[in-house]
Amino acid sequence: MNSFQSIIFAGLLLGLSSPTLAEPRDFEIDEEHFSIMFRVHHVGFADQIGLFLKASGSFVYDEESNELHSGEVEVDASSVFTNHERRDGHVRNRDFLHARRHGTIRFEADGWHPNEDDPRTGRLTGDLTLLGETRPVELTATINKMDYFPFGHEKYTMGVSASTTILRSEWGMTYGVEEGMVGDEVHLAFEFEALAQ
Repeated sequence: MNSFQSIIFAGLLLGLSSPTLAEPRDFEIDEEHFSIMFRVHHVGFADQIGLFLKASGSFVYDEESNELHSGEVEVDASSVFTNHERRDGHVRNRDFLHARRHGTIRFEADGWHPNEDDPRTGRLTGDLTLLGETRPVELTATINKMDYFPFGHEKYTMGVSASTTILRSEWGMTYGVEEGMVGDEVHLAFEFEALAQ
């Protein structure tokens, strides 16, 4: 085997032994399977539970390396729902969400930090913009399942559960906090399915 053939042969061996490069995939959150719930203390008697009914989002994720390259969720502030029309109107106004001026609540992810013992669970970090203020937040997240959906759209689907607790006063939402009428802590929970594009 001459030197030229040796170089070609070595190159082939190197190519065969190299690991397959990871392939990030674009995902869009399925709006039909996207639930956002919040829970907050009300005058110390009970927790008030509510939902946001309109939201969208997308992200870029590499399943092989378990890396999140980017991600963003936008929530329509005016879509808040607590099963009481008058209360919903109050939550939309300037005491709380001020939805007329700040119509979009936005979360922009900047990192996924999987747990060593279970890499399908971990911490999702990013920035939450609410009432025009942007602050870092951290969510506990679980990748529940990744597979082709068994019926309907039959697309490759990723299912995720995530949750966090924020202090709304840090974003300037202070109505009722000092008087103890409405809690400062807001517990947030997200359940969604995202479709590979």
